[in-house]
Amino acid sequence: MKAAILQMTSGIDPQANAATITDAVRAAADSGAAMLFTPEMSGLLDRDRTRAAGSIVAEDDDRVLAAVRDAAANAGIWVHLGSLAVRRDDGRYANRGFVIDASGAVRARYDKIHLFDVDLPTGESWRESGAYAAGSASVVLDTPLGRLGLTICYDLRFPDLFRVLSDAGATILSVPAAFTRPTGSAHWHVLLRARAIESAAFVIAAAQTGEHADGRATYGHSLAIDPWGEVVCDMAAAPGLSVVEIDSTRVAEVRARIPVIQHRRAIPAVSIAP
Repeated sequence: MKAAILQMTSGIDPQANAATITDAVRAAADSGAAMLFTPEMSGLLDRDRTRAAGSIVAEDDDRVLAAVRDAAANAGIWVHLGSLAVRRDDGRYANRGFVIDASGAVRARYDKIHLFDVDLPTGESWRESGAYAAGSASVVLDTPLGRLGLTICYDLRFPDLFRVLSDAGATILSVPAAFTRPTGSAHWHVLLRARAIESAAFVIAAAQTGEHADGRATYGHSLAIDPWGEVVCDMAAAPGLSVVEIDSTRVAEVRARIPVIQHRRAIPAVSIAP
C-alpha cells in the first residue's frame, strides 16, 4: 500500500491552508496512495493568540476540517489531518488530530497529551499549556495501511506513549509535527528512528517547514521510517508531497527477528540502594 506525506508551510489564513491540503488530497489519490498524512496545526499556525482566536472555532464549525472531509470523500482516500486548533466546550483549545476515512467520516480523534512548555537556548520560549488543554486518552484505529497509533509532535519525547500504542497492536505510528529548527536539528531524526526501532513499527512524521507568516521557522524533514529504523523518505526543507510504500509484511519480519513486543515485561518498582 502507498502512503502520501504532505510537508507544508501553514500560515495564518485557514482558507489558504485548506486549499493546500485539499490539493494534496487529490494529488495523493491520483498517485495511488491509500492515505494522506498532514502536519501538526495544518489549518492554522499562528503564535499571536489574540489574532488566532478569531480563527479557532468549535470542531463542528471548522471550515478546514469540513473541506478536508469533502475532499477525502470526493477522492476516495483516507486522511490523517495531523492536527487542528479547535475550541472545546469549556472555552479552552485542543490540539486535535483527526483520521478521516474515504467516505469523509471522522473515524478517530486524538488530543495532544504532552504540551510544549520550554525555553530554548536560542531565546525561543513556548507555553502551549497557556491556551491548550492536554488530552487524556491514547488512540489506535484500523486503517487501510494497518493499525495506526496517533501522537502529535512533543509526544515524540515520551516513549511510554509509544509503548502503549504498540502494545495495543499499532504497526504504524503517526507523528505530525511543527518542530523548531534548534530541536529538530538536534533530535528529530534520532528520536523518530528510536520510536520505530523500539516499537518495531513504521513511523510516518509529516512536518511543517520553512518561514511562517507568524514569524516562526520550522525544521521540515518529514520522514517515513521502517520498523528496522531505516529512513525510507526524508523530504528535507522544501514543502511538497511524497509517496512511500508501506509493506505490512515488514513489521512481522522485524518483530520475528527481534521480538521486542513479546519480550516486554512490567517494570517493577525501583529499589533505592542505601
